Amino acid sequence: MIEVMVWFQIACAIACIIRMVLGPTASDRLVALLVLSGVVLAVLVLLGVQEGRAIYLDVALVYDIFGFLGFLAIARFLKDRLADEGE
Repeated sequence: MIEVMVWFQIACAIACIIRMVLGPTASDRLVALLVLSGVVLAVLVLLGVQEGRAIYLDVALVYDIFGFLGFLAIARFLKDRLADEGE
């Protein structure tokens, strides 16, 4: 069952990548990137549970922290860019 869930997550990741490429606005691409980060996190957790190794969970935790910090950096960049265009 875990293997089926991993394949479903991979299908969701492909959908997110398509949205990132075709997204009409930068905010659409940012949301797709955030969802993709969550999907990768879920895949890491599922692989950790499937193989019974805690190292996957540690990597998932660090990946999630860096993903959140990256999201904040990109959101701030977009906010500053939109503020400059509004002036």
